[in-house]
Amino acid sequence: MNGRERRTKTEGAIRGGNGKYQFALAKLKDVPAGTGYSTSHGGVVEGDRVLVGWIHKERGTGSRMHTHRNEQFNYVVRGTLVGSVNGKRVRAPAGTLIYIPANAPHTLVAAPDGEDVIFIAIKDLSQGIIGKAVDGKMTGPHYESGFGPRSANRGS
Repeated sequence: MNGRERRTKTEGAIRGGNGKYQFALAKLKDVPAGTGYSTSHGGVVEGDRVLVGWIHKERGTGSRMHTHRNEQFNYVVRGTLVGSVNGKRVRAPAGTLIYIPANAPHTLVAAPDGEDVIFIAIKDLSQGIIGKAVDGKMTGPHYESGFGPRSANRGS
């Protein structure tokens, strides 16, 4: 590679390899992990074929229905994710692994009656971490009732 690192598919992600083989996931630079449809954010490391993210969703918030070309696994570390994958209901407390096939419509929200969620996302690198909203509108994330964005009324 002529001494240059390859670019990551996820803007702000860290590239593994080339002397970098160990990562403190919880301390990585925070990057958006669902721009346009989700509140997900966290550190992301990309290898040659796989990416891993340490992803946060504040309780009562999450993703609108979306898809991506990547096959994905989410391992819930803290809190509970609720939603659906391919039309099947999901309720995944800490210790649960969620499988999301490539191109499967899905939505996952941090349960409003629980705590903020942290999960480990593992995806192939057919694209970066960010997918596309099913409705084609990248107009923002999902908020449960009473959990709207904190900054919505600032400056107005």
